[in-house]
Amino acid sequence: MAVQLDIVIPVYNEGGNIVTVLHALAREVKTPARVLICYDSEADDTLPAVRGNPDAYAGLPVEFVRNHGRGAHAAVMAGFAASAAPLILVYPADDDFNPGILDRMVVLAGQGFDIVCASRFMPGGTMQGCPWLKAVLVRTAAFTLHRFARLPTHDATSGFRLFSRRVIEQIAVESDQGFCYSIELLVKAHRLGWRIGEVPALWFERKHGTSRFRVLRWLPAYLRWYGYAFATTILRRPARTVALKSEA
Repeated sequence: MAVQLDIVIPVYNEGGNIVTVLHALAREVKTPARVLICYDSEADDTLPAVRGNPDAYAGLPVEFVRNHGRGAHAAVMAGFAASAAPLILVYPADDDFNPGILDRMVVLAGQGFDIVCASRFMPGGTMQGCPWLKAVLVRTAAFTLHRFARLPTHDATSGFRLFSRRVIEQIAVESDQGFCYSIELLVKAHRLGWRIGEVPALWFERKHGTSRFRVLRWLPAYLRWYGYAFATTILRRPARTVALKSEA
């Protein structure tokens, strides 16, 4: 059966997490899917962990994608470029507790939603163990963007998100920092009037490895798209102001 979902997993020394995650995906996801492991360097300890444990994810196609640059943003962009499925989902390399929601996200996409968010802040979702500064910034941004900028998701900043091929192929990404592409694509799709859905998701502080989320370093880039969301709602800016790839 043809692959319907490409699962992009950006990694950086996730050898302690990745096998458990792939096992959970292989067990829970019923949608015909492929995993794209996107990495910076051949020295990354994720690679031998995956290659050395094929039985853990038997039946789930896994491919390696070498980044064109370095860092989280380059990893995700490399995954987007390598993807070919109708749906593309960016998935955390340390998350073995949410694979069961991926099929629900696919169902919503089939109902016409161009972006489906995994939401920590809607009923049924949770965020636990988050460092206090990150928690304050993330919760504040999520609340204000949903309540005042009218974004149709309770969790606008998460990088765990499903995109239609239309989003990936038609909306130009201007960001070059971390996971800022995710909120950028969200607010641009919202300005275009494309449908956005969400499902509740769990989030727990990682047990192994080091997070690549850099709150203060990426904050200025996030603030750009935070302001863009309010400009869409308050100033009613037209969809033609969205940069599309055909125009970029």
